[in-house]
Amino acid sequence: MTVLLFAIKSTAIAILSLVQLAMAVRAVLSWFPMDQNKFTEILDMITEPFIMPIRALFVKMNWFQQLPLDMSFLTSYLLITAVIFLLG
Repeated sequence: MTVLLFAIKSTAIAILSLVQLAMAVRAVLSWFPMDQNKFTEILDMITEPFIMPIRALFVKMNWFQQLPLDMSFLTSYLLITAVIFLLG
């Protein structure tokens, strides 16, 4: 049983780490003007399910709407980091 739990925990950490990497790549690519291509579409498909609920919450509560930074992106990244820390 402990082997199964270890495998599940390791898989969850690996998936969340890959999502964090995709978010970091997406953030760096946002600094450069470029058209939407397959690579950026894949990054959006991977990262948006983690960002959209927090973005919807921030819009509903009218939090951080006037800031030039995407706080939902940053909050999502930090929450994923916290979950990885708690699993590790």
